[in-house]
Amino acid sequence: MRLICLIVALWLGLAGLAGAETRIALVIGNSDYEKIVTLENPRNDALDISVALEGLGFEVMLEIDTTQKRLTKLIDVFGAKAQTADVVLLYYAGHGFQVGGRNYLVPTDAAISSGADIADQTLRLDQMLRAMERSKGVKLVFLDACRDNPFGAVDDLRLGAGLARVGTEANFLFSYATQPDNVAYDGTGRNSFFTEAVLHHIYTPGQDIAQTMIGVRRDVLAATGGKQIPWENSSLTRSFQFNTSPQTISEESMLYQIAVDERDPDLLNLYVDRYPSGAHADEALAFLDTGTRTRTVEARGAQDRAQRLWELARRSRMRPLLELYVERYPDAPNRVEAERLLRNIPRPEDATPGKICERLATHPRDATAENRGVPFSRLQQNALSAIQACSAAAARQPELPHYTALLARATAATGDLERAVVLYGDAAERGDLRAMVSLAQLTERGTAVAQDPARAMALYEQAAAGGSHDAMINLAITLLEGQAVAADPARAISLLKQASDEGSAKATFNLGVLAQDGIGDGAEAALGYFERAAQDGEAEGYRAAAILLDEGRGTQRDPARAAVMLLRGAAEDGGDVVHQLTSASDQWSPATIRAVQGLLKEAGYYTATLDGLPGSNFTAALEKWRNGGFKASVVN
Repeated sequence: MRLICLIVALWLGLAGLAGAETRIALVIGNSDYEKIVTLENPRNDALDISVALEGLGFEVMLEIDTTQKRLTKLIDVFGAKAQTADVVLLYYAGHGFQVGGRNYLVPTDAAISSGADIADQTLRLDQMLRAMERSKGVKLVFLDACRDNPFGAVDDLRLGAGLARVGTEANFLFSYATQPDNVAYDGTGRNSFFTEAVLHHIYTPGQDIAQTMIGVRRDVLAATGGKQIPWENSSLTRSFQFNTSPQTISEESMLYQIAVDERDPDLLNLYVDRYPSGAHADEALAFLDTGTRTRTVEARGAQDRAQRLWELARRSRMRPLLELYVERYPDAPNRVEAERLLRNIPRPEDATPGKICERLATHPRDATAENRGVPFSRLQQNALSAIQACSAAAARQPELPHYTALLARATAATGDLERAVVLYGDAAERGDLRAMVSLAQLTERGTAVAQDPARAMALYEQAAAGGSHDAMINLAITLLEGQAVAADPARAISLLKQASDEGSAKATFNLGVLAQDGIGDGAEAALGYFERAAQDGEAEGYRAAAILLDEGRGTQRDPARAAVMLLRGAAEDGGDVVHQLTSASDQWSPATIRAVQGLLKEAGYYTATLDGLPGSNFTAALEKWRNGGFKASVVN
């Protein structure tokens, strides 16, 4: 029997549109307030969201720095458009507050000194919601409006922190930048943490909005060290996808395959820079070292290549890809949208200290869609630059201890562990989750601090309670092993399920491992866990799912479905699937090998007999598939 092992978290280490669906959006960004504190990012947030929504088939009403009179007039206009729309969306970025559980959006000319001013100086959110209710379709409300109360003390009323939870009729989804009654942060770059995460997930093909928001929540939690956690309240009665295109491979594998397909060293360097520990990093470096590589995939047509590059550039928001698209395909149909995106994406030389700090020092286990994190060995090479940037970011954003945690990691990379422990302690005391987990590891091992297993466990517990998936996974493993603490499999499963529900692919994979061993939900549930883990980014899930389907373990044998899992894994993992299929093919049934050969033949890469046997033609076909030849149409 082939083994599938638990994954333990390591602490240091053309967009599809829905047929004739009518989509309307009102996007408001208020930054330049006349009488209260201004906000840097809402204007940018609204501009960038409007470009993204237009690219996804929305008719967008964009309003920047809107007065109370203008907001009031918008209600009827928006309501009239909503009446005939299948999807209606409101996106508001700016100041907002609550009084007595009712939410208010703040125009740029608002001046409030008493409770009597609120009715004339603001707009009640429920007024806008009534306009949206004219639609019988899906209604989406995004509120990046939870900053601190901008008015200070008001004589005759108490302004609540953040926004209040809203309940309304069916087919609404409310997405808040942070949990109700809490405040959000304006961000340290061009966009707020919340809007930046939305921009990076909104184009994911074939993804339901519930999964989109899990990704957004995971990214914001990681980027703020747990200080801000987006939250939503949904009464949707049907699924909704921003991008209805079929699911494809990850951004990482798409970039690698396009780089190989284009035989472009600059793109391969971009891959290595963005994914230093990526599944294809060794292959990309090998190509760069030799400077040449035999092309393994037949040349695609210019239109096909342009479309692939455009899909990745828009989805990833990587400036070099957009620049390459505009330069290489000047007559492409999406050139105008690409140029609009380029105007809204900062150049590297314009990066803030916070962005530089994040790029240089983020832990890989805190990866977001924008920032994949850096391994410790790479951080060591740039430690002094990271310390400089993170020190500046921590000084500019003292309310965000995550920059102190990143400074601690950079300091540890120089070898100054004693100073790093002090910084980790400061950040952990102020609520940063990564600092808690890192400090727990050092404390557990007695590295640069007195060894104290009990304190380490308390830190893990605290981090897990705050939402750290790493802490949840590590606690679960500890509870399953029953060495440092008494074994508690039930709680271990509960922790893994919580992390899995919140988007941790590693936790989902581990639930699959336990299930196929008869722990937790049972063997029949293992396949579902492995497939979901793979979909959420854990490429090992593809091979694990294929094993179950090939053997009929906990499910019926299904060679055709196993072949789909294997080919997806061949494109996404570090090369294990290709190695097994070519060098250890006896571990797979002939029926499954034949099914893989059939799919490769459909893709145009395999030309020999469908015999279920390995051979040079089979190996060459798999290499073509992995190195630039993935075709979603074959495995969807």
